[in-house]
Amino acid sequence: MSAPFARVAVLGLGLVGGSLAQLLAQRGVVVVGQDVDATAVTSARAVGLTATTSLAEAVEGADLVVLAVPLRAMRATAAELARCIGTTADATVTDVGSVKGPVRLAVEAAGLGDRFVGAHPMAGTEHSGFAASSAQLMDRAAWAVTVRPDDDGARLAPLLRLLTGPLAGTVAVLTDDVHDEAAALISHVPHVLATQLLNAVAGAPVRDAALGLAAGSFRDGTRVAYTDPARTEAMVTENAAWVAPALRKAVRDLEALVAALETNAPVHGFFRAADDVRAQGRPGERRARGAQAPVPLDAGWPAALVARCASGAVVTGLTETEAVLAR
Repeated sequence: MSAPFARVAVLGLGLVGGSLAQLLAQRGVVVVGQDVDATAVTSARAVGLTATTSLAEAVEGADLVVLAVPLRAMRATAAELARCIGTTADATVTDVGSVKGPVRLAVEAAGLGDRFVGAHPMAGTEHSGFAASSAQLMDRAAWAVTVRPDDDGARLAPLLRLLTGPLAGTVAVLTDDVHDEAAALISHVPHVLATQLLNAVAGAPVRDAALGLAAGSFRDGTRVAYTDPARTEAMVTENAAWVAPALRKAVRDLEALVAALETNAPVHGFFRAADDVRAQGRPGERRARGAQAPVPLDAGWPAALVARCASGAVVTGLTETEAVLAR
């Protein structure tokens, strides 16, 4: 089977974009990185990547363009990309953003909607910039890929082959809304709660004593609060439609716990509500996935994948005739 893409352009060489570009290069994929920051470009070249500050130069001849810029720069970058590739090139456009609905709107506003397949690698750290990037961060990562309900799979198939082949990842194929609601619960709300925990200690009269005593639970609970606050703010506000109701539920649950504590009422339900999830083990520590019935690549196969992945299945590979699934 031939390589799914002959040349990949990665626009944005921060933590995720830089890590993706390095892994692609390690796996033999021709990749060109681009960043408006000359320091990031110099650093990328120092580790052997082909990199430039010119978007036009980076995307010339590319058949896959990855938008890896900050969310706040997505609309302007998509518009510049549209001017550079025009109507003749047939490059597929994807991204690595943590919110999918707003990115699709930005790409569609630039006139590139028919080329777009959304993507989000579920990998990252609290650090940022190319200096924090590494190929290992993206190796065997879990990805979410998002499509419209009527997607015909022409651009989805090669992207799945890249992610599950050279990058050795697994992929959940979802709609934008399912992704954004799920991301709110497992990423964006945790960032907010971690930030609030850090804020609470920062403003406490016993701040210094508390920080001196802080150990594992505080370290783990606040890790993502040490992310660049501007990046967290952009992520949360761009996904406000799903983050806000999830936070309201968290507030209601905490207020109920506070009321119970103040009145010496039972609190058993609060601490045991997730027992079934707890029994499955922590993410990354669960049992090995088992094979599932594959999805034939016939008419409507992207919608079939969306239905299967919404219930927990992931794509582990793509043959010429079927999508291989596990759960």
